Amino acid sequence: MHSPGTLRRVTQAVFLLLTVAGVFVVAGNAERWCPFGGVEALYTYAVEGNMTCSLGVSNFYILGAVLVMTLLLRRAFCGYVCPVGTIFTWTRGIARRSGVRAHEVPATLDRALSVLKYVVLAIILFFTWRTAELVFRGYDPCYALIGRHGDDITFWAYVISGVLLVASVFLTIPFCRWLCPLAAVLNPFSWFGLARVKRIESDCVECGRCARVCPMAIPVDRLREVKNARCMACLKCVESCPTGHDGTIVWGPPDRLGRRWPSGVAVGLILLCTSAAVAAAYLAPLPSFRTHRGAAPSVADHLELRMNGLDCRGRANLLKYFLERDDLYAVDGYVQLEAWPGPGLARVRISFDPQRADAARIRRAITEPYYDAGSGIFRFPPFEIEDYDALATP
Repeated sequence: MHSPGTLRRVTQAVFLLLTVAGVFVVAGNAERWCPFGGVEALYTYAVEGNMTCSLGVSNFYILGAVLVMTLLLRRAFCGYVCPVGTIFTWTRGIARRSGVRAHEVPATLDRALSVLKYVVLAIILFFTWRTAELVFRGYDPCYALIGRHGDDITFWAYVISGVLLVASVFLTIPFCRWLCPLAAVLNPFSWFGLARVKRIESDCVECGRCARVCPMAIPVDRLREVKNARCMACLKCVESCPTGHDGTIVWGPPDRLGRRWPSGVAVGLILLCTSAAVAAAYLAPLPSFRTHRGAAPSVADHLELRMNGLDCRGRANLLKYFLERDDLYAVDGYVQLEAWPGPGLARVRISFDPQRADAARIRRAITEPYYDAGSGIFRFPPFEIEDYDALATP
């Protein structure tokens, strides 16, 4: 049987490789699979029906999966899946094997520093929800460490990442313990986590190893059950116990539901939750941009389109602008736009009153230049509808 540490490191490596491959090989948008993106987009989507630019409803699915994971396993996402957590954990591991000792932080200071992540979360959400932009991106160490380093990343993101990497040499995962805004979101859910580390007091030899190896500085050696929200289910305490896995330190649900689980249960539940989120994102893709105009008719028709040029929220707003034009190609019967912006061919669903509009008129409204009388200029749409040639349409 593989040790808990081996399973955890393999799982970390797999998710880190998947992230790196998605960003640099497939050139995918990793931000759409970040659970914190779901937190950032929640307010704007609830109020306006629109996602913050660069995000998608897949952020909500993965956030939901991580919250379920947290209710089952506490903050196992941080200990097994999060790529930036893996990088900082491995940084400290390399330093330890090189002979660099970790500096211990007094418990009082540790508790004080732990409040910082809630401050960081509040600041990020305030400015993100106020501006509807990803203000944290320019300072995000995760984006700096595994992003494609575009114009949207700032000098300060590299500075913050460098400081955290250096700090991780001498301190045990300081970002995860004190600064991570997602940790601040997960902690309230983690308090109710089902799985927990349990210490059988009658068998304990009181060596203190379990507390010394805990990356979250939880005093495992003084607790009967670890219910602390910071627990990442890393099981280092279980692995370090001199009495072995079947001895003093065990892991599993509360005692009334069973004494222990094998360490592979954590990995299995993590894979199940993440796989369910990915499947849901593809099988039930909710629109990431929605807008309405006027009252819905008693009977409405729906036009499904695939188009190029609709790659972000800004372009979706531009599409809405052309649908609401007031010139020769105006569409009086258009009542709702639902869009799935993204690279390549993006999906669009337009609802309209068949008594006042038709599919041909809608296509013309999207692709014909519009003379803006207010500014005195022609505005040319950037959209290309699949299998439609506006010039060939009479």
